[in-house]
Amino acid sequence: MASLLPAVPSAAAAQTSAQAGTTYYVDSRSGDDSAAGTSAAAAWKSLANVNAAELKPGDSVSFKRGSSFTGPLTLEANGTAARPIVVRAYGSGALAKISGGEADCVVVKGNHWRISGLRASGCRWSGFEVGGDSNELAGVQADRNIAGVFVTPSGSRNTIRDSVLTDNNRMSVNDDGGDNDSGAFGVLLNGDDNVVTGNTITGSFAKSEDYGTDGAAVEIFNGDRNRVTHNTSRNNETFTELGAQKGKTATGNLFAFNVVTSSRSRGSFLITRGPRHIVGPVKGTVAVHNSVYLPAADTIGWSCHDGCSPSILRLRNNVILVGGEAGWEDGAGADEAGSVYKGRTARFKLGPKSVMADPKFVSRTDLRLRPGSPALGRGVSLTARWYGGKAFAKDLAGKPLAGSPDAGAYQH
Repeated sequence: MASLLPAVPSAAAAQTSAQAGTTYYVDSRSGDDSAAGTSAAAAWKSLANVNAAELKPGDSVSFKRGSSFTGPLTLEANGTAARPIVVRAYGSGALAKISGGEADCVVVKGNHWRISGLRASGCRWSGFEVGGDSNELAGVQADRNIAGVFVTPSGSRNTIRDSVLTDNNRMSVNDDGGDNDSGAFGVLLNGDDNVVTGNTITGSFAKSEDYGTDGAAVEIFNGDRNRVTHNTSRNNETFTELGAQKGKTATGNLFAFNVVTSSRSRGSFLITRGPRHIVGPVKGTVAVHNSVYLPAADTIGWSCHDGCSPSILRLRNNVILVGGEAGWEDGAGADEAGSVYKGRTARFKLGPKSVMADPKFVSRTDLRLRPGSPALGRGVSLTARWYGGKAFAKDLAGKPLAGSPDAGAYQH
C-alpha cells in the first residue's frame, strides 16, 4: 500500500536533512570502540559508544546491516524539528538486531529522533520504548517482546509507521485469578496524540491464565487522541482494546482504514468500556472505514459494554464479517451508521444505512469488495476530521474518497 506520510529518508536525503551534522557508524563485526566512529572504515563496535556520545541536533548514527548487539540502546539527546537526530541503516543484508532480556532494547528518552533500520528482538519488556516527544519510528522491526513498541505516559506526538511488528507474544502479567493478565502487544500506547499508521502487525497472541488467550495489535491505556490508521492486522487476539485507570482517561482515540483478518479460533476487532467497568469509561472512541474478517466461531466484531452510549463509541462506514457476534452494546448503545455486518448473532441496533449482509470480500485475506457488494456506495459522507485530518482521508491503497464512499478500508 502507498504510505500516507513521507518515505523513510535515503542515506543522502537524511544526511541533507541533518544539515551537515556528524555521522557516526556502528558495526558489530568489524568495528572498534577505540576508533573515531566517524566513517564506515573507522566504525564503533558496540552500543556503549553510542550511548555515551554527546549527540547534537543534525547528527546521525548509522548501523551496519547484519550487525547484532545486546541492548539497551539509549537515545537521550534532543534534536529539533528542523534538525532531528537520525538513526538509519547502511550496507546490505538484514537490519541490525538489538536483543537481550536484561533491558528494553531501544529506549528513546529524547525528542525529535528519526529512527529507521533497526530490529528489536527478544527484549526484556519492549522492543522500542518511546518516552520523548515528536519522535518517529519508520521501517523498524520488532518481534518476540511483550510490546513491540511501547509509548510511555510521557510520550506524545510520536509516529510509528511503515514498520513490521511480528509475534510480540509474551505476557508481562499471567497469573491465575484477579482479571489482571496483560501482554502480547504489537503497540501499547499510554501517551497522547501519537500516530500509528501503515504498519503490518501480526501474532500479538499469547496464552493467559485469566482469559485463555490475550493480546492486541494496538492497545490503548490512559492515552488520549491517538490516531491508528491504515494498518494491516493479521492473526492477533484483538485489533484494539481500550481502557483507563480511574481518574485518568483514554479519550478521543481514532481507528480508520485498518484491515483486520485472522485464522485463529478466537478474536475481535474493538473492545471498549463504559463507566461501570473497572477500566472505564473510555470516551469518544471513533472507528471508521475499517474492514474486518474473523471467520471463527469465538469472535466478535465490536463490544461496547458496561454502560455503552454514543459518547463512548461512534462507528461509521465499517465492514465487519465474523463467525461469532457482529457487535454488542448495552445501555444507550453506540452511535453507528453506514456499515455492513455479517455474523452468527448481533446485539446492537443498526444505524442509518447500515445492513446485515454478506459484504462479498474478494477472499479471506483480501478484503477488497467484489462487484455487487452491498458495501459499495454504502458509506455516509464524512469530513476529514473523522479520518484524523486531510492527510489520512485516503483508503488503504492511497485512493482519495469521493462522492458517496464505499464502506470499508478500500474504495472500489
